[in-house]
Amino acid sequence: MLGLSAIAAISFVPATPAQADPDIKDVKVRVDRLYHEAEAAQERLHDAELDLADLRRDLAGLKADQQRQDERLDAVRDQVSDAVVRQLEGEGISTVGQIVVSEDPGSFLDTLSTMSSFNDLQASLLSDYDTQLQALDIRREATDDRAAEISELTDQLSAEKKTVDTKLAEAKDLLADLEADERERVLAASRSSSRAPVTVPSSVPASGRAAAAVAYAMAQVGDAYVYGAMGENAFDCSGLTMRAWAQAGVSLPHSSSAQFGSGPHIAASDLQPGDLVFYYSPISHVGMYIGNGMIVHAANPGTGVAVAGLYSMPYVGAVRPG
Repeated sequence: MLGLSAIAAISFVPATPAQADPDIKDVKVRVDRLYHEAEAAQERLHDAELDLADLRRDLAGLKADQQRQDERLDAVRDQVSDAVVRQLEGEGISTVGQIVVSEDPGSFLDTLSTMSSFNDLQASLLSDYDTQLQALDIRREATDDRAAEISELTDQLSAEKKTVDTKLAEAKDLLADLEADERERVLAASRSSSRAPVTVPSSVPASGRAAAAVAYAMAQVGDAYVYGAMGENAFDCSGLTMRAWAQAGVSLPHSSSAQFGSGPHIAASDLQPGDLVFYYSPISHVGMYIGNGMIVHAANPGTGVAVAGLYSMPYVGAVRPG
């Protein structure tokens, strides 16, 4: 028979194990992963927008070609019509009869030959024009189809980003549930690492146009990270590098994967300040090398524009703009 003390002890034993509080490191890993998923979606959206812009320019060129071809065909058609009217107006007898009564049958045959040449030219132009119109219709249909695909992709990416934002909000809520002092310690460490003025002297100082790009990027350290932004006070990763190199007169696309094709590829051992460095596969993040194994980049919404190690993310390669 159990005593009262034993019964009391049993009654206070929990039926199920208590749920462990979330670990700050686990939450940070989850948040960082969600940040990168959102950034990857944003960079794919940049690529889709670049493709759509190219297709729209291509379609505008095709329409201009069609207009020029229309004008050319109209001019030739008028020439042929005038020639036929001049040669045949008022002539009611057969061609053979005209040859017989003509004072210069040879001249008449030459004129008829000229008319035939005009007709042949017209037929050729009409045939060519018909072929070109068919090709134009095919290309326009392909362009419209591609534009529809990009529109669908844009909607898909928008939905994907909303999903990531939802997950990110959940992760932030989890972070907010941690002990207040621990949360404040983490936030204070984040602020001190991302907001303090940073100077990274390089053993290979930036020179020429790269110096202007590096100076601009470093001046933005501490600015906010906003998806799709490219300044003045907020950037995403490719927006920062695009604006930085624009200070040096070099135009870059607003896309990390497109920037990877913007110049010669550079080995990691040959990196110089100003070179663009790329991360993840497929490429979805870009920063700028500043020397001493360090980069400046628009990291994520939690960190903003900051300095980090060259290999702080999965490194893919580097490009030298300009």
